[in-house]
Amino acid sequence: QVQLVESGGGSVQAGGSLRLSCAASGFTDSNYYMGWFRQAAGKQREWVSSINAVGTTAYADSVKGRFTISQDNAKNTLYLQMNSLKPEDTAVYYCAAARGSGIYISRFGVDFAYWGQGTQVTVSS
Repeated sequence: QVQLVESGGGSVQAGGSLRLSCAASGFTDSNYYMGWFRQAAGKQREWVSSINAVGTTAYADSVKGRFTISQDNAKNTLYLQMNSLKPEDTAVYYCAAARGSGIYISRFGVDFAYWGQGTQVTVSS
């Protein structure tokens, strides 16, 4: 049973930084890719970033150049370093995982079978 637990959310002023972590457990092999999604109040969930087993990354245009996704395979932990935060980044951030071969990567929520409980990020102006 794959379990994902996010941490690192909080409140920060515009221009500040936060680093989200997602501790993963239950993976049976390395054929997984992972991603971050977010959902602001009253809005649909949106994709933020993804990373595959070989380290290929992808970002939504809204966060490109400000956010960095990374993973520590030894610690089974996914990270999202968020810099130059804006009020519009305020949302609940979710970690997600899906089975896939080493080079596969996706930005679509329907492709991810496993989700964390979410962590709130609030950016004030």
